[in-house]
Amino acid sequence: MSSAQYREGAKLAIVGAGAVGSSLAYAALIRGVARHVVLHDVNGPKVRAEALDLAHGGQFLPEAVIEGSDDVDITRGADVVVVTAGAKQKPGQTRMDLAGSTVALIRKVIPPLVERSPNATFIMVTNPVDVTTQAALKISGLPSNRLFGSGTVLDSSRLRQLIATTCDVAVGNVHAYVCGEHGDTETPLWSTATIGGVPLTEWERTTGRLGAGERESIAHRVVNAAYEVIEGKGATNYAIGLAATRIIESVLRDERRVLPVSRMLEGWHGISGVCMAVPTVVGRDGAGTQLELPVSDDELTQLRASADHIRAMSEGLGF
Repeated sequence: MSSAQYREGAKLAIVGAGAVGSSLAYAALIRGVARHVVLHDVNGPKVRAEALDLAHGGQFLPEAVIEGSDDVDITRGADVVVVTAGAKQKPGQTRMDLAGSTVALIRKVIPPLVERSPNATFIMVTNPVDVTTQAALKISGLPSNRLFGSGTVLDSSRLRQLIATTCDVAVGNVHAYVCGEHGDTETPLWSTATIGGVPLTEWERTTGRLGAGERESIAHRVVNAAYEVIEGKGATNYAIGLAATRIIESVLRDERRVLPVSRMLEGWHGISGVCMAVPTVVGRDGAGTQLELPVSDDELTQLRASADHIRAMSEGLGF
């Protein structure tokens, strides 16, 4: 089957019609990533209303069918299933604080989805995403390339935006990754970050910008970005909707983009047996090769600590 044929008939199932799921559906429809987009949520009136509202804008979108239902059977035969359902994060609450109740929900949600779409690629967005990915991987029995999490794709976008603003350049010319946990122990990889191909260390030397103090401030703002948004409006939704859509595009269009998604690590810089975000080639077969890019000693120490943090939480929940 060619990429064009695969893309033409693609079905995207989004589980959870809250702020994130609905924003994801909106972004996916605008970008035309699938011809059939379905929303599933236990709240029947809400999910049907969200789908209807989106469908009313069909004249202004690439051709697609949008449906919503509280019956899980609507997800049957999906090419990509994105799970956004979970407990709502409250102001001041860390992602890891959500873990217990959210994993209990994942135990119920995943098996019926896999039964109805056994050949799909599953993308976890539900926070704490590294822990929910590890739990869903064990519950589903799927290979790690076909079930992975959104990881730090959004965090890396936040990092690039702040670097671009600080240095007065276009964000598209900034290349930098945040790796590790999608949460408080995440690590910006400054040692490999570039602007227009120029290493940030060189950028600092020639412009006087992005010194150690500025980098520390940016890293702090990236880690706390979600808390700031949640404090103001109760949830983050637009940016994660866009970030998840970028991952979906890379799968359905076999774009083979390098994205810091969260999948089971297998010897990445000596780290194994934990789902954590590192730069990964994402295409039709899901999350593929994990790129072992060079990291500094300090960065590696932080990444190992992040892995230990995720592992301890997962083990505490039985995974």
